[in-house]
Amino acid sequence: MSAIDWKGLLFGYFKTDYNIRCSYINGKWGKLEVSDSEYITLHIAATCLHYGQEAFEGMKAFTGIDGKIRIFRLDENGKRMNRSALGLMMPEIPAELFREAVIKAVKLNIKHIPPHGHGASLYIRPLLIGTGAQVGVSPAKEYMFLIFVGPVGPYFKEGFSPVRMQIVKDFDRAAPLGTGSIKVGGNYAASLRAGDRAHQEGYASAIFLDAKEKKYIDEAGPANFFGIKNNTYVTPDSVSILPSITNMSLRVIAEEMGMKVEKRQIPVEELAEFEEVGACGTAAVISPICKIVDRETGKEYIYCKNGKAGPISEKLYNKLKGIQEGLEPDKYGWITVLE
Repeated sequence: MSAIDWKGLLFGYFKTDYNIRCSYINGKWGKLEVSDSEYITLHIAATCLHYGQEAFEGMKAFTGIDGKIRIFRLDENGKRMNRSALGLMMPEIPAELFREAVIKAVKLNIKHIPPHGHGASLYIRPLLIGTGAQVGVSPAKEYMFLIFVGPVGPYFKEGFSPVRMQIVKDFDRAAPLGTGSIKVGGNYAASLRAGDRAHQEGYASAIFLDAKEKKYIDEAGPANFFGIKNNTYVTPDSVSILPSITNMSLRVIAEEMGMKVEKRQIPVEELAEFEEVGACGTAAVISPICKIVDRETGKEYIYCKNGKAGPISEKLYNKLKGIQEGLEPDKYGWITVLE
């Protein structure tokens, strides 16, 4: 009998048995290595420490209704990690190496995958860092790719229950033409102060506006933003937004449900026109938003007044979760089922 309280899991680090590592030396990737240590040894001049050569991914594995283990959009996460690698002048990870490493990490820690029906999953964290020593701003010659995993509950403690969010204008998450569209640690570091202040003031997260004009919705903290109106799924289009794989998937599902999909700039004023709004991403899946408050002006935008998520958000959430957990057919080839 497992000692893990599956239903009580939070979203955070959880020690498991093994992680996977691979080194890039002399212009080529080596073989995958298995480690039971939670630590890595780094040179004090490693570029990941000094010049931010660091990129990561977030993905999940689920126990399906049939007991089989399903990994959601494994290959798409590999493609996104390589876009991040190119953005920071790091070596790309061959697709087969990425796939093999993810599957190996999941299988070696299979006892930590939450059973079906507990609202939990196995979070998978691939990480790529510059390990070569360098003083002077230039890319490293050596790198490490590693993967660790751990069981997690919902990202927002409210789960699928609606949350409150706060628009901030005195902080930027990422600059136009900067690193906002790739998944690197610096973007998250830049969001910490605004996010912490929002938490202290009673909000689940901060919503960032475009850094150039402060007129348009960019990111909803660590997730993409979407709004629903007139049977249309609307999500921001910006050069400084991380392309969420969850958002990409929800747009496909929305079209299948007969909705129109628009990816475009969303003026702050348009928040008053939406019937439902939410944040979406690997960690949160969908987090419905019940209220958005502009911290500067105090203006409030209120949704789901009955305290419940809107019907379309709920339908999108259930459809995506259904595919992830084997309750719905995988029409799009999004799922890797482990043998």
